[in-house]
Formats: sequence, C-alpha cells, structure tokens
Amino acid sequence: MKVLVTGSSGHLGEALVRTLRERGDEVIGLDILPSPFTTHLGSIIDRSMVRKCFEGVDGVFHAATLHKPHVATHGSQVFVDTNITGTLNLLEESVAHRIKFFIFTSTTSVFGDALIPPEGDPALWVTEEINPVPKNIYGVTKYAAENLCQLYYRNYGLKCIVLRTSRFFPEEDDDPKARSLYADDNIKTNEFLHRRVDIEDAVNAHLIAASRAKDIGIGTYIISATTPFLTTDLPGLRTDAPAVLNRLIPNYENEYSKLGWKMFPSIDRVYSNDLARKELGWNPKFDFKHLMERLAKGKDWRSELAKVIGLKGYHPERFSKGPYPVK
Repeated sequence: MKVLVTGSSGHLGEALVRTLRERGDEVIGLDILPSPFTTHLGSIIDRSMVRKCFEGVDGVFHAATLHKPHVATHGSQVFVDTNITGTLNLLEESVAHRIKFFIFTSTTSVFGDALIPPEGDPALWVTEEINPVPKNIYGVTKYAAENLCQLYYRNYGLKCIVLRTSRFFPEEDDDPKARSLYADDNIKTNEFLHRRVDIEDAVNAHLIAASRAKDIGIGTYIISATTPFLTTDLPGLRTDAPAVLNRLIPNYENEYSKLGWKMFPSIDRVYSNDLARKELGWNPKFDFKHLMERLAKGKDWRSELAKVIGLKGYHPERFSKGPYPVK
C-alpha cells in the first residue's frame, strides 16, 4: 500500500512513517521541515505541492497541524490557512484521486469549555456525544476541519475517520503550578488515568481506523488510554482522586512512593475511549495499570516508539517561563 502522511517530521507523523515503513508500506511524507521521514518538503497550504504527493496514493493520514503551543506565537489567519485550508486541499485531492481512506488527526481540545464542570459537580465523563465548545483558534480550526471531513463524506463518499487524540507529546507541562508541584514523569503518568495516550497506541488507532474506514464510512472517536474509572467514580474523583484510585489499583502507591511521586488530589474530567474500542476494535496497551507493571519491573513507563521519537519541541526558540508561551 502507498500512503501519504502529512506532518511527517512531527511527533505523530514520524511515528506513523516509522511504523508504516516497518510493515512494508510505501510512504510519502509531506512536511515544511526536513527529516529522514519527509520525502516532500512543502506545505499543505500549497495546493500544487499537495497534488504532487497524491500520485499512486491509496490513503491519507493527515497529521499536519498548528497546535495549541502555537496559539500565542502565530496569528489566527495562519491557523485558518494551515488547519482549515490545508485540510480542504487534502480532501479535494483525495476525492480527485479516489483515495480509499482519509484519517484525520484531531484533538480533544475541540471540546474546549465543555470540559469544565461547575464547582461542586462531579468530574465530567467525556464522550463523543458532548458538543464541542472550542476556546481558542486551535480548537476552532480543528473542529472546522472535522466538519469538512463530514462534508466530504456526505457529498463525495470519501471514507473519513476523525481521531480526537488526547495528550501524547513528551514536552513538559505548560502549567507552571503543575511543574512546581510534580515531576514531569509524575504528571504524565497521572494523566494516563484520564487524558493521555502513548504514541504507540495512537499510531495503532490510526492504522486500525484505516483498515475499518471502508466499513464505517464516517466516524469520530476519542483516542485516549483506557481509564480504570467508571461513571460511578466521578463524584469521588472531584473530591479525593487518590482514594478512588487506591480502591481500584492499590499497588500504585508502592511504585509512587519509590519515586517520590504523588497523585493529583482532584481530577475534573475523564476521557472515555469506549466507542473507539467498540467500533474500531482498538485496544490500547499503555494504560495506568500497565505503567505500574512496567515501573515495578524497573522499566521506563514509555513505549519504545515514544523513547525513539523523543523530544521535538514546537518552536525553534526556547522560552524562559515554560515550554511555550500560553495565551
């Protein structure tokens, strides 16, 4: 199979190209930055460049995007150009070239303000049924691109699967309070309970989505690690998350105490991957329990793929007050 991967020099793009090549697929990698995983240097905004990448291609993995870390450093028009116009270019060429599947990497950030439960309410159980309320230009443009995918399925029959991925980036947290209270690995491990996914599992979700696109046609799925929590745990998570977790996975405290780690006192949202597991048949490996098993054996909590890709950063410059400025 010959596929196009956009954003091939980025975290997910590189992970996709590595995995696709390893299984024997021919990969066209498109990115504005050069790397061993990019075959075509250019922008998805450039329609002629996009067209050049489609020769003989069977399917598209569209991972190129401007991210949340760019909100304070890039203008709104650049977000519109990249995330909306760029996606439109790819969708139109996909129709013109009779592409078999179009897998769009979206984000749980599209939910925006819908993820904030009122003070005193239980934690929020986040499913695909929640209506997005984007709170910045990143969320707005990604949600608009999702709607373009829906449109091109309805009007042209293009098989589109939208994957709303939770956090998989390895960069340190943008919240200075969190950075002051917790070690970085501690933060990320905690997040596997409710809002993070290992990049190996994210790649597998994309590959499975491609294999299921013909049968599903159009679908939107949350891609996040499987949580140990149930909806009945939501009140307790908001008031005393460690107590809830200790009841479900009591051995976690042993591993945390060895490392000097601690659990968040409160969790306000939990991403549910139930629909992706049911309809896609996706079974992520890296959940919180698996991480505890790895730590107990003295292993790194990350997958080998995550370690190989490592840190990339989102900006060429460094900032004194965090990994990136927050608007």
